[in-house]
Amino acid sequence: MKQPIYLSLLTAAFSLSKPGCAQHAVGPENPPAYHRQLWKSKYTRPESIPFPPDNQFTAARELLGRTLFFDPRLSGSNSVSCATCHNPGFAWGDALPKAIGRGTKQLRRRTPTLLNLAWAELLFWDGRADSLEQQALGPIESHEEMNRPLDELPRVLGCIPEYRELFERAYPQEPPTSKLVARALATFERTIVSGQAPFDEWISGRESAISESAKRGFDLFNTKAGCQKCHTQWNFTDNGFHDIGLPDDDTGRGKELPLEAMQHAFKTPTLRDVDRRAPYLHNGSVATLEEVIDLYDLGGLAKRPSLSPELVPLHLTAQEKIDLLAFLHTLTSHAKPVELPALPR
Repeated sequence: MKQPIYLSLLTAAFSLSKPGCAQHAVGPENPPAYHRQLWKSKYTRPESIPFPPDNQFTAARELLGRTLFFDPRLSGSNSVSCATCHNPGFAWGDALPKAIGRGTKQLRRRTPTLLNLAWAELLFWDGRADSLEQQALGPIESHEEMNRPLDELPRVLGCIPEYRELFERAYPQEPPTSKLVARALATFERTIVSGQAPFDEWISGRESAISESAKRGFDLFNTKAGCQKCHTQWNFTDNGFHDIGLPDDDTGRGKELPLEAMQHAFKTPTLRDVDRRAPYLHNGSVATLEEVIDLYDLGGLAKRPSLSPELVPLHLTAQEKIDLLAFLHTLTSHAKPVELPALPR
């Protein structure tokens, strides 16, 4: 019988446990209602977006960043923008198994979502950027992606009168540079935040916001399924890197940090709006959330020294799988339409 070769976005969820995160059995001495309230308290949304001291938010910086984000003139071919791969209509991804780069060449990894990156610590699937300012320039100068040398950006943008005005309002008395492009893009990207979801309404007190099946799925998420070990807090990610047992020669974080535990390890993605972001995993090899849950129920496929010892068969019942899926659907937000900018001339 042919063995399934799919893995999922929930991989990190089931894969690693951390010190101090011991599970408590739900039984007569630990009633579900009590634990449910305790778990719910850990998922409250933040009240504001964090911005770094040297690049604080202003409306002018957000407008400049949003304009640059949708402008194909940032690419060497003048035909590819940041939004080409990070499309708001696809929850800020591209709905492809793997990203498409310059010359329609398929790249090695799937496009990650930009949702909630204001709270991220390391960026890209392998964590090679330590800030959004650093991350923003990577795809622009990459020969395989947008292919625009960074030293060309000041000339290209400085020749456009309306851009000169936008830069002056955003960063007064600073001439357009690639550094300012990065800062403006990062400012806009920090405002890309998933909206209120039924789950948020539920933990705020409206019991009817989600179904009974989804509530049972939430209990599973925090107990038997073990998802909370890596998909933590309101954004459902620990921002860490884990080897979840995918049969793949991509070593991920291990290339950046040559430790055994980091081989084949990839960044834990947020689960916010997860049902809008198929296919799943860093290489897009998981087609549906149902397959994600089935895969984790198997306990992974690849066995190697870097594999999480927590990645074991879950023995979920058919009803438990249904309940877990129902819970994941409650993380889908009420998205607001994205206002597209008029590009400068």
